[in-house]
Amino acid sequence: SGATTRIEPARLTGAKVAFGDRVLWSGLDLVVEPGEFIAVLGPNGVGKTTLLRVLLGQTPLTAGTAMVAGRPVRRGSTHIGYIPQQRSLETTAPIRGRDLVGMGIDGHKWGFGLFSRSRRRRIDEAIASVGATAFADAPLTMTSGGEQQRVALARAFVNRPKILIADEPTGNLDPDTAVGIMKVLDRINRTGTTVVMATHDSTIVDQMRRRVIELESGHVVRDENEGVYRNS
Repeated sequence: SGATTRIEPARLTGAKVAFGDRVLWSGLDLVVEPGEFIAVLGPNGVGKTTLLRVLLGQTPLTAGTAMVAGRPVRRGSTHIGYIPQQRSLETTAPIRGRDLVGMGIDGHKWGFGLFSRSRRRRIDEAIASVGATAFADAPLTMTSGGEQQRVALARAFVNRPKILIADEPTGNLDPDTAVGIMKVLDRINRTGTTVVMATHDSTIVDQMRRRVIELESGHVVRDENEGVYRNS
């Protein structure tokens, strides 16, 4: 044991979520190590999204504790970047990809900081890091699902969070596009950002070869490290 205290990106201890009499999952102990890439696997309805929402501070635990960056979870933590499940854009507003990424810095404060050089540089860097430079200035309604997902990744990554949480990031994408999104997540992970993603796509997980946590019937039925990290 060294003198440096290591702070895990996230830790759940004895975690339980129940809605009335229905227990979604219980007795969940999970330590997310710095730099890990974790896939939470399982069919729809087992509580993958709820697990992510607990880490985001959006869903309270019925029992147990949840910590992020060494502190109890809270909504709006700057340590966390979040990519929600993809929904097709129904807006008719001519919002560009660049505008959406900027909201990752400003929230929804339209018109603030528009001429800040450092802000523009951060947006450009995030857009470039996900391979979205070619279409960042196009209206989002004119871009494909895969391009929109890259913009969503840039928005989540623009503040360089310690942990990036992605809910079904390859959902509704064709296989080649899905692989491209996974490669972007892998690049983000290699910068030192911890990635936790929920998916029901075991094919994507098999290609990924990282730590896999599988939920079934309210419990973790599998926790395998297939990359650098090993269970102690």
